[in-house]
Amino acid sequence: MSGRVDWRRTHDCGALRKADVGRSVTLNGWVSARRDHGGIYFVDLRDRYGLTQVVLGPEQADAAKLGPEFTISVRGKVVAREPANVNPDRATGEVEVMAEHLEILSRSPTPPFAIDDDDETALETRLRYRYLDLRREHMQRNLRLSATVVAAIRRYMDEHGFVDIWTPNLTKATPEGARDFLVPVRLQPGRFFALPQSPQIFKQILMVAGMGRYYQIATCFRDEDLRADRQFEFRQLDLELSFPTREDVWETLEGAVGASFEALERTPPERPFRRLTWHEAMARYGSDKPDLRFGLELHDLTEATRDSEFKVFAQAPSVQYLTVPQELSRAELGSLEELAKEWGGKGLAYLVFDEEGEVRSPIAKFLSAELI
Repeated sequence: MSGRVDWRRTHDCGALRKADVGRSVTLNGWVSARRDHGGIYFVDLRDRYGLTQVVLGPEQADAAKLGPEFTISVRGKVVAREPANVNPDRATGEVEVMAEHLEILSRSPTPPFAIDDDDETALETRLRYRYLDLRREHMQRNLRLSATVVAAIRRYMDEHGFVDIWTPNLTKATPEGARDFLVPVRLQPGRFFALPQSPQIFKQILMVAGMGRYYQIATCFRDEDLRADRQFEFRQLDLELSFPTREDVWETLEGAVGASFEALERTPPERPFRRLTWHEAMARYGSDKPDLRFGLELHDLTEATRDSEFKVFAQAPSVQYLTVPQELSRAELGSLEELAKEWGGKGLAYLVFDEEGEVRSPIAKFLSAELI
């Protein structure tokens, strides 16, 4: 037990500053990098809080054997770096730890990819070694961002009278928008539970029971084909209110989103949020869940092209166009035409305007000057 106490860390690897110079400290972490300067070793020690440079002298014989991602514990004194050696890009860059004792807690084989390099490692490799992938700073930052957002949403919901209630994950199948995952019941052969696609039935029961305002960060399960916006399981803010108006629901959701922005120290969207009807969204973006940052809105030319000599336009039930704010090469236009055909179109009609206002297009001769 005494050994455990001796090597219990006193600081994390992102905590030390110039005010700590002279302190005896113990740091635990992973070897991010090791540099040999003629028997003196400089080790970047990493944990989730940051990096600290550790100086290991010749008396630490094990320093020569350190490899990437070794787990070590170092005890020593904090010293100030020489002004020329200060690292302004690192929070701990003004100090380093002169090691007095080194203990290797765990050795590691050479990792399959560099932890400190956000290279294009194959996704399959990243998932196979997920525990290493999650050591990367940007992955840990994503997890911290998620935790910050969830905490902010919980605070907001609690402050507005919502009750956080856990609902069961083993339930009966309900008619939702996807297939259920089924779980066999060991003691009742041929009987199955379903994993919930959402807590819909439970939150309605809670409203009948008089809870009034319910929420949870719910895990939902859907057995459907994987796509960029479809996963087998995902988390969502799930809520229900009794006797609400449509404005009540919108105001609640806008407040939760705004709280998460503020928790991340970002400017929240102006309230009330911009609202589109389904018909407007489809007409302007061709999607009922548009990304409004995209910018390339659809414009309707159906009526304007009814008298066109271009029969494809004149007879089409709908004619829409996009304004692209850059000139495309013939190769790029050819690629877009092939893409249009892959999606069921017969081709791609386009007009290219050069800097002098001249038009290059295979259909320009069929269109009136007013239309162009």
